[in-house]
Amino acid sequence: MTSLPIIALTPGDCTGIGPEQTARILHDRRMAATARIVVIGDARVLDLGQRQAGVSLDYRRYATPAAVDWSDGAIPLVDLANTDPAHCAPGVASAQSGHLTGETLSKAIDFAKAGEVDAVTFAPLNKRAMYDGGWKFPDEHKMFAHLLGHRSYFSEMNVLDDQWMSRVTSHVSLRQALDQIARPAIEAAIVLATAMMRKAGISAPRLAVAALNPHGGEGGLFGTEEIEIIRPAVAAMAAQGYCCEGPFPSDTVYLKAFAGDYDGVLSMYHDQGQIATKMRGFNRGVTVTAGLDTVFTTPAHGTAFDIVGKGVADTGAFENAISLAARLAASANAGEA
Repeated sequence: MTSLPIIALTPGDCTGIGPEQTARILHDRRMAATARIVVIGDARVLDLGQRQAGVSLDYRRYATPAAVDWSDGAIPLVDLANTDPAHCAPGVASAQSGHLTGETLSKAIDFAKAGEVDAVTFAPLNKRAMYDGGWKFPDEHKMFAHLLGHRSYFSEMNVLDDQWMSRVTSHVSLRQALDQIARPAIEAAIVLATAMMRKAGISAPRLAVAALNPHGGEGGLFGTEEIEIIRPAVAAMAAQGYCCEGPFPSDTVYLKAFAGDYDGVLSMYHDQGQIATKMRGFNRGVTVTAGLDTVFTTPAHGTAFDIVGKGVADTGAFENAISLAARLAASANAGEA
């Protein structure tokens, strides 16, 4: 038990399905053999989750994760006493809730920086609500990097059934994404994707790189980015020893990966990869913030406002997020030993 990584679990936006998912996972201790979980949040949100899930939890409050008595059978909770869900309507995006969601995550990051937790796994949040609530970042990943003082390259990645889906550009408009697709960015993405797969236990990662244009550009007929930018980047990294191939047309590259020919796919922009992975396993996928000193994972799906309070929220992706956080944290701890 004491050798398991310690994961800070935050219940996400209280107006979404996160509280229910959190309560359901904690109720039957289904992740007890995977990680030591300490909840960072508000007891009232945890109580809301119990009501939504129809379960009962035995939890004990602690001032910090470092103070937790792991021999105690009760669920450890660092009660921030900052979020009263009665003030935020369920199933509706709220700037107030978004602000508090960010505040809770910020506190979890403080504990990670202090070495009191090994990773942070968070239930679904709403990016717009957080932005409107004062966290002026296009997504939580950039917020994390800011709070950690991170200045070098990092990226959001998605993991589904041990298939790693990374991207050159992420939460920007498609027009901006086209301007950001450049050889240095592609090369950095190949390096990071390979490093993350190795940390996850894939000893010799095989990475397929997606083309940008239809049919891979059709020899320049539909665009020359494959010829002038993507292929030279892939060739340069392959020459350095990275097992990467491409560019492959994006409408078939995921068929190759899901068939087992590759361990991951590097897409050029957000939806190029997200559509394929979410169609294949919406309730299994995990989002990882890759390249930061702290491990962050979350379900790849959102707050699901349409089913809040109905007691039907699936926990599969959340469980996978906890498992992956534990695996990555264990790898990081082993590297420090």
